[in-house]
Amino acid sequence: MISLTRILFRAVLFLPAVAALPCRAQNVAENPGDYMTAISKARGDMDVKYMQYVSAVAHGRRARKVEKLRQQVLENITQCRYNTTDLPLYKGDNTLRKGSIDYIQLCYDVFNEDYAKIVNMEELAEQSFDEMQAYILLQDKISEKLDQASANLEKVNREFAAKYNVNLITEKTPLSEKLETAGKLNTYMNKVYLIFFKCNWEDDLMVKAMNEKKVNDVEQARNALLRYAKEGLSGLDSLRNFAGDPALANSCKEALQFYKRAAENEVPKLTDFFLKEEDFEKLKKAFNDKPASDRTKDDVNAYNKSVKDINQSVGAFNQTNQNLNSTRNQVLNNWSETQKRFADEHMPEYK
Repeated sequence: MISLTRILFRAVLFLPAVAALPCRAQNVAENPGDYMTAISKARGDMDVKYMQYVSAVAHGRRARKVEKLRQQVLENITQCRYNTTDLPLYKGDNTLRKGSIDYIQLCYDVFNEDYAKIVNMEELAEQSFDEMQAYILLQDKISEKLDQASANLEKVNREFAAKYNVNLITEKTPLSEKLETAGKLNTYMNKVYLIFFKCNWEDDLMVKAMNEKKVNDVEQARNALLRYAKEGLSGLDSLRNFAGDPALANSCKEALQFYKRAAENEVPKLTDFFLKEEDFEKLKKAFNDKPASDRTKDDVNAYNKSVKDINQSVGAFNQTNQNLNSTRNQVLNNWSETQKRFADEHMPEYK
């Protein structure tokens, strides 16, 4: 089993800047457009810090190794909450300020609690497919929570703007586009990775059973691997590329095609050898248990023939096993390198 870098979080798009209809100069507490801008600015650089964290993890650094950066995000969110709380109500109306504070608090809870769970699950996720699936599912649930919070905040802003006749500027900023790209990339890579991991995990179980010469366990894992490889190849049809780049899907397809060939053609040759070896050991024991004086010429000839056959089988087994391991290593190295290169190319760099 190989350890691979995964992108952890879907990006959240924050609301764009706002502008009021033309009016005479007024202070923040009187001009609704200025007030909305002040509320937005009070959230400070939450999205900047968030993007720094996502980028750091995506470019090859595990979540546990960027804990210091997560703490910085929490500190930034806390300061944004103070900044927003310090703002006055707008003519006695607290809806916009409260909506922003609620959003900031939810972001804090997510980074403080939910992302802490991600960190704790990171190593455990490598230990089984079920754990990995739960790990990615938690990421999806966190993303859904943040998406819903963002939608709620947008609704509050639009209702406030409509109430006080404020025009909203909806153009995207370079940072918001990076956050959006990070979210889409994260979703895509997680889907492809889970398809790969399911087969990779079953292959690992099969290899372990083979090393222990447990033929029934090998067969069980082989059949499961063949089924998962076929399912995965079919599932990749809807994940052919990201932003026109098919590299990750192609690398995953290459891995699954290897697993399918191994399960269909190569592994049965290895298990056949184990059965032959078992039969030979039985014949050998019976031959050795029989006194030399009682052994017939046919007994000796049969035994010598079985020795020759098993020796030939050993050579074929070793060659098949060597070829299988060599190809496996090539496929996995290519997958690991492709995954890293893919993330580096498509995840916006933000420092």
